[in-house]
Amino acid sequence: MAKKHETAIVSEPVAEQIPNGIKAEKKKKKKKDKQNEASPKRKLEEVEIHDDTESNKKSKKHKKSKQNAEENGTVEGNDGNSTKDDESARDGSVVVTGKNVKDAKYEPLRTFSASGLPENVLECCKNFERPSPIQSRAWPFLLDGRDLIGIAATGSGKTLAFGIPAIMHVKSKRKGKASKGRNPLCLVLSPTRELAQQISDVISDAGSSCGVESICLYGGTSKGPQISSLKSGIDIVIGTPGRIKDLIEMGVCCLKEVSFVVLDEADRMLDMGFEQAVRSILGQTCSVRQMVMFSATWPLPVHQLAQEFMDPNPVKVVVGSEDLAANHDVMQIVEVLEDHSRDKRLAALLEKYHESQRNRVLVFVLYKWEATRVENMLREGGWKVVSIHGDKAQSERTKALSLFKKGSCPLMIATDVAARGLDIPDVEVVINYSFPLTTEDYVHRIGRTGRAGKKGVAHTFFTKHNKGLAGELVNVLKEAGQVVPEALLKFGTHVKKKESKLYGAHFKEIPVNAPKSQKITFDNSDDED
Repeated sequence: MAKKHETAIVSEPVAEQIPNGIKAEKKKKKKKDKQNEASPKRKLEEVEIHDDTESNKKSKKHKKSKQNAEENGTVEGNDGNSTKDDESARDGSVVVTGKNVKDAKYEPLRTFSASGLPENVLECCKNFERPSPIQSRAWPFLLDGRDLIGIAATGSGKTLAFGIPAIMHVKSKRKGKASKGRNPLCLVLSPTRELAQQISDVISDAGSSCGVESICLYGGTSKGPQISSLKSGIDIVIGTPGRIKDLIEMGVCCLKEVSFVVLDEADRMLDMGFEQAVRSILGQTCSVRQMVMFSATWPLPVHQLAQEFMDPNPVKVVVGSEDLAANHDVMQIVEVLEDHSRDKRLAALLEKYHESQRNRVLVFVLYKWEATRVENMLREGGWKVVSIHGDKAQSERTKALSLFKKGSCPLMIATDVAARGLDIPDVEVVINYSFPLTTEDYVHRIGRTGRAGKKGVAHTFFTKHNKGLAGELVNVLKEAGQVVPEALLKFGTHVKKKESKLYGAHFKEIPVNAPKSQKITFDNSDDED
């Protein structure tokens, strides 16, 4: 039974017998302390004079940076990238913030021809009616050389949003000269091999019509061909941080001329532990460079990386919301069930969604061993199925993905290596056999369907082991106007706060039926002289 909270009363301390001289000195000191409290700036200056610790040096640096910003007419705001001269422009579901964003030259592009880009550069866009929202808003800024942060859901056309400006950057730098034997000018970093390959396919296709060459560098495959391509000369390097860092250390990947850098899925890169590798790679590029960061969410670590490596006042383009939100073209169905009933339920859903065995269905699991087990189970049940996960060689992963894309084997089992690396417009159904470790990954998984304006279905199994994420999942379902099952609500709707990697959790789990807290008041005894 919860204890009843009572009002605590603190009595005033008994006055001490203090000699007049000491008492006067204490009064004088107290008065000085109050003055310092009223003037935080003065107090900070005194600390800086007497304290030369490492943390104080950082304080001095931050203060000096802020003073310089004020002299230049900018003041850092709460988001770390705002200024007092910032503007905000809204265009439907797109919000753009930054300096001079309302300038006429940054008007959103309603047609591809309005961009003024050469026809051979726009050749890759011929199958699209008009620029997507992120392209419409990002191109004018990126083509003008501005640093940019793009927050957009998966499947929003962001690859071409940064790919076309990257190609134009190369063309303006090369000025018609061949890239043979020359160092790359653009770099695109991606968290996974599959996503790197997807980006490479799009940019290679876009660059082929205008003579811009690119290469995809990732692990799990031979370095020989990659090294040969780098030595022959390349314009754009696309790849994962691990392999690029290896090739830099071998002395075969020189990024000293790279002046256009893209971090795609920046949040995922940091989640996967690539932060040090990313910092090391960025240190090899030009000191004066155009930085582009794309992310589906905007967590604190990504925000800090942007502050460190981007212009103090980048343009920020948000399509939809910065908060966690799912694609509204996807119908989300969540079932709460027991672990042991998942196999039987999966077979029943495949009978429903994959009866013809022609439409593409993607089944997500959490672990590598789980992928193998589910694949074998389905194959024994007569289903034609392939899988991709971390224990498979890259050649096997590439082959499986190719079979799935072509439709030769339209049923695939995958771990989260595929959650952000597949851009296949015709995936009709996603089944989450195992719920992911984060709700962010859930949003990315179901984003494999409902792409390019098409509708999709995401069917998810949720068990008692996932109850810590129930509140976040409920919020995602409600935001998208989806049905929230009663069984899910029984786990509670509170959202677990993120934990500090350094200090751990600073919160206490509160059950749904917890009694309301009572107010505790204290007498104010600070008025005594």
